Amino acid sequence: MFACIGYATESADKPLVPYSFERRDVGPKDVKIDIAYCGVCHSDLHTARNEWKNTIYPCCPGHEIVGTVTEVGAEVRNFKVGQLAGVGCMVDSCRECASCKEGLEQYCEAFFTGTYNGTEKETGKVTFGGYSKAIVVDEHFVLRLPENLELAAVAPLLCAGITTYSPLSHWKVGPGQKVGVVGLGGLGHMAVKIAHAMGAHVVLFTTSPSKVADAKALGADEVVISKNPDEMAAHATSFDFILDCVAAKHDINEYLGLLKRDATLCQVGAPEDPLAVAVFSLIFKRRNFAGSLIGGIAETQEMLDFCGKHGITSDIEIIKIQDIEAAYARMLKSDVKYRFVIDMASLEAA
Repeated sequence: MFACIGYATESADKPLVPYSFERRDVGPKDVKIDIAYCGVCHSDLHTARNEWKNTIYPCCPGHEIVGTVTEVGAEVRNFKVGQLAGVGCMVDSCRECASCKEGLEQYCEAFFTGTYNGTEKETGKVTFGGYSKAIVVDEHFVLRLPENLELAAVAPLLCAGITTYSPLSHWKVGPGQKVGVVGLGGLGHMAVKIAHAMGAHVVLFTTSPSKVADAKALGADEVVISKNPDEMAAHATSFDFILDCVAAKHDINEYLGLLKRDATLCQVGAPEDPLAVAVFSLIFKRRNFAGSLIGGIAETQEMLDFCGKHGITSDIEIIKIQDIEAAYARMLKSDVKYRFVIDMASLEAA
């Protein structure tokens, strides 16, 4: 074991503060990464505050991790000291079930081991995430990073990027298709960029007229103000695919009615309250209402390579770790364009 420092909270009603803990030593198949940047996901806030009622304390969040390899195990073949590397939302899975064998570790039937708030198989201890100085991860769950992209802006690709890329890829979005993206936040802004790079005609749905210019700059061909019934009606029964990135309560049926026959609406935003689907929104056009969860390791690497090829990164605001609580407060007000990223160099001062 070796001593590590990070930021953690010991209960739902306490702020994140400097925290010292131990990480396992590098094993034969492990890669140790000194963390340069860590993205801030809304899941970090949900977990720190125990809003999903499953938090293991103390909790050190962070699953959008990029940095430099500083040590590798004797059996590691794909990473070398000094190489850039990343870690996303999971650090292990059973590797034996049908999903794992198909490269879909995110759907592991024994459930994947989360980068934080999980249980580490090697030690039986809670996993601590990227709000920390370093991390040790099995080589299978470590990712190569494009060297032509800004490192800090790559970090959110490990969650926001793959969460949107996976369904867009699975439903074969491409040229000649009309694709909708609901919501322009951390997920939505990545969905617009990726769908545009895939060659689709992209329509962004937002409740905020102030986001029209941003959406078009990010790659949207059209922007619809979803509170305007006439604008919504003009797109009825015209979409091949819609990706819903909204994590707040909203009427999903308004968007289901925009799909063509046999088309799909995929939900990646996770509202706290259930979404009420009117069955007739589906059955008269044989429409599909689906969901998607991040991506497997191979697909995440595919996404990173795609982003490297097309010059895609997240739009970010870099913060110090000392400002994480202020960042959480701003996230609740949607006051970020469009992802906070922590400069982990600030950890030493903290």
